[in-house]
Amino acid sequence: MEPQQLAEAAGSSRHAPAGISLHDFCGQAGEQLVHFHAMRLRDSLFLWVGAEPALRSLAVAMCSPHDSIPVSTSLLGDASDATSNSLAQRLARKTKKQIFVSYNLQNTDSSFILHIENRIKEEMMAFPEKF
Repeated sequence: MEPQQLAEAAGSSRHAPAGISLHDFCGQAGEQLVHFHAMRLRDSLFLWVGAEPALRSLAVAMCSPHDSIPVSTSLLGDASDATSNSLAQRLARKTKKQIFVSYNLQNTDSSFILHIENRIKEEMMAFPEKF
C-alpha cells in the first residue's frame, strides 16, 4: 500500500445506521501492516484486528461488579489461544464497555500484542467518539 493510500485508510470513517459508528485505521507493527476495524454500538464495541480478511477468533469481555478483572469468554476459534480474550479484557477495563475482539494475526508475542494494544489506545485517544 502506498503512503497516500495508508494516510487515506488510516482513520477513515463511514456512515452507518443511527447508533452505530464505523472506524477503520491501520498501523505498522514491526514489518507487518495491521488493519483495525472498530464498530461502536450503543453500549459495546466490536474490534477486528488483522492483516487479511478473516474471522478466525472472537472473544467478548465485560466488567463485572463482583470482580476487578473483566469477565471474558471465547466465542469463536481455538480456545487455547487467549489473545482475543486478554485483549478484550484489557479494553473492557479501559472503556467500561462490553468489548468483542477478533484478533486475526499469527504473531501472538507479548511485545507485538502490546504494540497492537498501544496503537488501539492511541486511536481511542485521538477519536474517542468512535469508541
